[in-house]
Amino acid sequence: MTDFRSLELFYWAAELNSFSRAAERANTTQPAVSQRIAALEAELGVKLFDRNARSIRLTHQGRKLVQYAERFLMLRAEMLSEVGSTVAMRGVLRLGVSETIAQTWLSRFIERAHAVYPNIVIDLTVDVSSVMRELLGRGDLDLVFLLGSVHELTTASCDICAYPLAVIASPDLELGDEPLSIARIREFPVITYPRTTAPYQRLREALYDPRQPPPRIFGNSSLTTIVQMTLDRIGLSLIPPIAVQKELEAGRLRIVDSALRLPDMAFKAAFSLTLSGSLARPMAELAQEVARAYDAQAPARLVARDRL
Repeated sequence: MTDFRSLELFYWAAELNSFSRAAERANTTQPAVSQRIAALEAELGVKLFDRNARSIRLTHQGRKLVQYAERFLMLRAEMLSEVGSTVAMRGVLRLGVSETIAQTWLSRFIERAHAVYPNIVIDLTVDVSSVMRELLGRGDLDLVFLLGSVHELTTASCDICAYPLAVIASPDLELGDEPLSIARIREFPVITYPRTTAPYQRLREALYDPRQPPPRIFGNSSLTTIVQMTLDRIGLSLIPPIAVQKELEAGRLRIVDSALRLPDMAFKAAFSLTLSGSLARPMAELAQEVARAYDAQAPARLVARDRL
């Protein structure tokens, strides 16, 4: 009798057009995928794939089976989520995370996820939100924690956290009287997220002055590098204070009082509504819990309250 594991491996081989990629996706080996699919073909008495040395292609009967396999597997995932214990949920979750989250509560989330869902393997990617949005849309990620929204019909999202932006500087950087005016901020290089992100674009708009040369804004995709450049007194930085909580507490960095006011950075968990996202919804809910607990322990001045 056809089992769910064989259907799962067949489904991923069909979706990814590769036995090796299906093996990676399902956390198994390529020979195991080949054996399962061969056994499935023998049981059904039909060929599901046309194979050659370089590629595989679904047959007519294979294309029919994909539709049934997805329905069976989606129903199974729903059943396990509603009825089974968290131990019964298993598979690989391809998770994409913004570096701001990676620098704050990601380690707590991973620890909690492994405790609650011990049979789910997390394959982690840390990147900028624009890249993760694209990877989610392409089906290369199952769940993303990113800045902003995803406007795809096949995805869903939920709010997870929001953090205020602030001007950060080394205590050794001579700034003059505070609060700093917009004109005074323009006199320094400002280091922030890449130019494709909302913080960069909003900062550029806030500092724009048609009578003056363009402001010196250094976009950087590495939050670690932004922090180091700030510590090295290369300029000011515009980042959420919660991402540098340790440096602030140690006095290595400080929050600068300024006239700059920008919207909070609102992060969402977004996931696919297809089979690839079947493990993502409970993980998104777990991320909400972990983020709330982390925010509750942080100083109030570092966290946006009642903004979402």
